[in-house]
Amino acid sequence: MSATEIDARARETEIDAIKQIVAVVEHAQNNELPDEFLGLFRSDAIWTTGAGKRLYGLDEISAFTRQVLPGGMRGMTVTFELEHVLFIRPDVAAVKVRQIYQTPDGPDVGTPLWVMTKEDGQWRLTACQNTGVPDEEAGSATRPIFGSGE
Repeated sequence: MSATEIDARARETEIDAIKQIVAVVEHAQNNELPDEFLGLFRSDAIWTTGAGKRLYGLDEISAFTRQVLPGGMRGMTVTFELEHVLFIRPDVAAVKVRQIYQTPDGPDVGTPLWVMTKEDGQWRLTACQNTGVPDEEAGSATRPIFGSGE
């Protein structure tokens, strides 16, 4: 087996573990729990917000999250759906997620890409890009989340 191949059973086990990370992100955001969210990252992670703000390392990600998450979900909810997992190696995955914010102004859809690494048996968010989808794909004329200066 090559370094990029994993057997079907192992693949399903890893996808289930990745689904759990997606569920924790959803739970942490909906319940405004910064520590739960931040516990998913590597210390040297990279995060780019939907508005393009680049954050390098857990300290910057933490400062940003602690500034925007408390109160940031007021009047909103978000759901995350795992769309696709590409295993680059058995311990590195590119993960596509469909993110739907329900806002007072209507839905706002994002399509994050999370590169995740498995370290000490745990999947970690490593390099993440949060991107809004085009209005015609989102079915919404408003951009309350991804059009903001987050």
